[in-house]
Amino acid sequence: MRLHRLEVEAFGPFAGSVEVDFDRLGADGLFLLHGHTGAGKTTVLDAVAFALYGTVPGARKDGKRLLSDHAPAGSVPTVTLEATIAGRHLRLVRSPEFERPKRRGSGTIKENAKATLTWLDGRGENLSRIPDIADEVGRLMGMSADQFFQVVLLPQGEFAKFLRADTEERGQLLERLFDTTRFGTVEEWFLDRRRTSAHDLVEHQRAIDVLLARVATAAGIEGGADADPVTWAHKLEDEARETRDLAADDLQKAKSQAKVARDALTEARRVLELQTRRQRAETELDAHAAGAEQRAVLAAELADARRAEPVATVARDVDAARAKAAAAARNVESITGGLRSTVGGADLVAELTWPPTADERDHIRSSIRAWRDEIVRLDGALTESVAADRLAVELERLRARQVELAEAGDALSREREQLPLVLREAEKALDSAHKARAALPALVDARDRAADAASAAADLRTRRTERDRLDRGVLEARRKHQDAREHWLDLLQRRIAGMAAELAGTLEDGVPCQVCGSPEHPQPAEPSELSVTKADEDKALDAEQKAAAALTTATEKLGVVERAIDVLVQRGGDGDADELAQALTAAETAVGEATALGGEVERRSATLTELRDREAHLQDRLRDVGVDAATVAERIAASTTQLGEIRARVSEAAGDDLSVEARRARLDALAESASELLDARDAGAAAESAAQELVAKAETLAGDAGFDGTADAVTAVRTAARQGEIEAVLAAARDAEVGARSVLDDPEVVAVAEAEPVELASVQHAHDVAAEVVNVAVAAASDAERRLLDLERFVGQLDKAAEAIAPMQAAHEELAALAEVIAGRGQNARKMSLRSYVLAARLEEVAVSASARLDRMSAGRYEFVHSDEAGPRGRRGGLGLDIRDDYTGVVRSAKTLSGGESFLASLSLALGLADVVAAESGGVVLDTMFIDEGFGTLDADTLDSVMGVLDELRDGGRVVGIVSHVDEMRQRIPSRLHVIRGRTGSTVEVVAG
Repeated sequence: MRLHRLEVEAFGPFAGSVEVDFDRLGADGLFLLHGHTGAGKTTVLDAVAFALYGTVPGARKDGKRLLSDHAPAGSVPTVTLEATIAGRHLRLVRSPEFERPKRRGSGTIKENAKATLTWLDGRGENLSRIPDIADEVGRLMGMSADQFFQVVLLPQGEFAKFLRADTEERGQLLERLFDTTRFGTVEEWFLDRRRTSAHDLVEHQRAIDVLLARVATAAGIEGGADADPVTWAHKLEDEARETRDLAADDLQKAKSQAKVARDALTEARRVLELQTRRQRAETELDAHAAGAEQRAVLAAELADARRAEPVATVARDVDAARAKAAAAARNVESITGGLRSTVGGADLVAELTWPPTADERDHIRSSIRAWRDEIVRLDGALTESVAADRLAVELERLRARQVELAEAGDALSREREQLPLVLREAEKALDSAHKARAALPALVDARDRAADAASAAADLRTRRTERDRLDRGVLEARRKHQDAREHWLDLLQRRIAGMAAELAGTLEDGVPCQVCGSPEHPQPAEPSELSVTKADEDKALDAEQKAAAALTTATEKLGVVERAIDVLVQRGGDGDADELAQALTAAETAVGEATALGGEVERRSATLTELRDREAHLQDRLRDVGVDAATVAERIAASTTQLGEIRARVSEAAGDDLSVEARRARLDALAESASELLDARDAGAAAESAAQELVAKAETLAGDAGFDGTADAVTAVRTAARQGEIEAVLAAARDAEVGARSVLDDPEVVAVAEAEPVELASVQHAHDVAAEVVNVAVAAASDAERRLLDLERFVGQLDKAAEAIAPMQAAHEELAALAEVIAGRGQNARKMSLRSYVLAARLEEVAVSASARLDRMSAGRYEFVHSDEAGPRGRRGGLGLDIRDDYTGVVRSAKTLSGGESFLASLSLALGLADVVAAESGGVVLDTMFIDEGFGTLDADTLDSVMGVLDELRDGGRVVGIVSHVDEMRQRIPSRLHVIRGRTGSTVEVVAG
């Protein structure tokens, strides 16, 4: 990977657009990136990382504030990078997610992240989707973002931490850089297989336990199995089979005895039933003989009722005919009364007699024709009457319209007189709305400044309270650290003083002393009450380091809050909070009023236009109203004349009646009533004739049936229900007699006539006792059979389960032992899991590569020593990293190095790790890399050695950028990128050597 050009705009501290030409800057392979603290040196590296991966290293990515605070409102943060990666020349353009002010109204809106990838070599399709770009960059680079941050942007501070870290922290960093996922998957696979195997084994053993419990339950015992569960189960099965055979024999005997008792009970019940039937039949014959006289009366009643039924039918028809004749007579009288009370109908009624004659029918029909002819003439007059009514309604409408037109004319005249004043007021309102809209931007800007200051004031109070709390926390953490350090130093001094006793504790008779070499130990030193062990010292040192870490954390938090307070003061938050709140309220009120008034421009402009159009419209309406009023007056005069003529003709046609409608209704009623009277007289005469004929027929039928008259026949009639009751009584008597005689004639009944009465209770008792014995025997046999079947089934299952668990147990033990070794436990003496083993191999490669550079930079004094021994208290091994000092030949902890020595070791580790990661990523060539800070801790000679190593990195055309503010570095490196800090944002200056 080689960088060519970087362009940054509105990004971090860079308010405007700045450009870095890496081809020019790295022409000799080495350049310096320097500037004041906070100018933006690290931001240049962040921009490179962001262009490639869309994120920045370390904790800075959590802030998500990549948009420059110095950039003008509406600026878009953009990073453009031209580079050659894996032989492909490309341009990456990225813009992060940020918030910008809304174009309308107040507040902000979120802009999403954007990115493009352009192939400058002309090969391939350009990309604009962020996931596609990420995949392509990852493929070309051959490494993840975390690996890139470690091997290209070498963060010296993080490697110093890596140098002093314990095995767990060191392992976490290595796992980020080297993909050990597949080895972790293997570990998880073995653990899952072991868990599954253990679960299967437990389930199988549980199944065996369940089968043993079922065997005991089936056998009816509560005790557990013997030493050999299978033998115990088979023994229970044999015992159950013997019990089943004995129960079967008992059941057979009980069934034979029960059959004898059952046959005796059946015979006793048969004899008793026959005796009972004979007694019941004799009783029924006696009762039948006693009711003979009553049955004769009922038979005579039934015969009379059946002879009277035809006479009763005709008698009912006579009653119906008489009722019909009476109804017809009442109808004739009703119609006659109606005609008599109607004008013109009394004369017709006076001429009629009863019964009706043919001349009277003709006279009624003649009167009906005369009335209907008069109705036809009146229908013409009625049509003119309806037309007169419509004309009267129209005349009323025209007069109402005449009034409306007069009122409308007056209203239009008044509105035309008031319109000039309304027009002047609308013009003034529109002018004030235009002025409010023009003043709105300035008011919004003032409101935003007031809101920012008020918000800063509120945050400032919270931050100052938090600063006071954190300040107290720093003092407390510093006190705890000092106490812990004094305690540790005290224990260290006491341990050194008692070192003789500690060494004496390891002496053995006959074994040479570690100090003097003598195999005899006449007076070994004894430990005192003040003696301190290595564990006590380590515990105190661990407490001191935790206290130091807590102090560092508290100090960092305090620094963050103090920097936040400085920012809030710069935003104007140090003023009086109440005054700032009042100013914000006033500004918001002004913005609200101006916004509301400015929003009225379009509506007020439309209102003014409508008023001007209304003025012209009023003039046209006044003219139209005058024309309509003249037309209505003419129509009123013509309609009044026409209405008088029509009403005169209608009055003549009405005659003596109140109106034409009344006269027509009276004549129509007379004609209808006369027609009804004609029909009613004919129907009444026919009904009287039919009733007389039916009376004669009824008398004839009564005589023929043997009755003295129609009344006697009607009296003898009985209902169908009564006749059914008589028939049922007679039939039941006949059936009872026949049934009783058939019972007495039955040979079986005759055979038991002389037999003694049966005593059923004793026979029933003997039968019940025998049946109960059978039930008990059946239950015992069934239970014995069920137990045997259950035992045979469960014992068979137990045999199969016992055969299957032995190989399963052996396989599980083998799998569990292997899983323990792979996880770094069990027989694994170094306590290294498979993943730790892989990381240890990678760390060993890093140590070899880093030692070569550390040897050069330390003039042959130091080299790294990798250890794969297990850690204390069972911690994983393989990740130990110490320093061998060739001046003393001692291997010691990296924590004992001085500040400059730590920098050399950290830089060597960073370069060594870069080599290994590059090889791990497929041998990707890193043509450009950066080294961040730490050179200020070196003396002149050591700095020469380091610069020599860095010169070697330039071999093969590699470009190395060094980030430092050390003045001597500017003398040594002629090519420089100077980041200049300013109040309105940072800029860059390129100085090529």
